[in-house]
Amino acid sequence: MSSKLKMFVNDPELWDSFLKETDVRVQQVHKKLGQLVEPYEIYRAQGELQALQSLQKLRDKVNGG
Repeated sequence: MSSKLKMFVNDPELWDSFLKETDVRVQQVHKKLGQLVEPYEIYRAQGELQALQSLQKLRDKVNGG
């Protein structure tokens, strides 16, 4: 992994801010999922949720966990 990426995920101030932002976005997607009707919209929102959750696990991946 890039040393710059390691610097990002291991900087507590930056990482905590990043997690707060992704948490807000996850909550928004959950709210949106409850209002969607069309299957393609639901699938798109599920993909968005999966991508956000993957980003939240970035620290573990970068640090080899």
